[in-house]
Amino acid sequence: RGIMAKILIVDDEEHIRYLYSEELSDAGYEVITAENGYMLLEKIEEEKPDLVVLDIKMVDYNGLDLLQDIRNKFYDLPVVLCTAYDTFKENMKSIAADFYVIKSFDLSELKNKIAMALEASKD
Repeated sequence: RGIMAKILIVDDEEHIRYLYSEELSDAGYEVITAENGYMLLEKIEEEKPDLVVLDIKMVDYNGLDLLQDIRNKFYDLPVVLCTAYDTFKENMKSIAADFYVIKSFDLSELKNKIAMALEASKD
């Protein structure tokens, strides 16, 4: 891919935003971050990311609600959900996310899912 994909990371934990930004930038992506869901749709409108990495559990925002908002407005924007727990699996089947990963400091799974999501969205 000639042009770098732009990824928006939405997570309320600073160390996670930092870790993801560093690793994904190293992997060749352009990375922007948001620390919560405040004005998230406006930010997406403005920045036009190719993909969103969204934390499900944030202090002031429910990632699943944010996902619905994103879906309603940007229906074809790929979203990778991040969750700290495996328990969402059952719940996930009914949800409009393209991909989701269990949070971990090893980002290989996240990078794989991002690559898959971007590949799928090109069609």
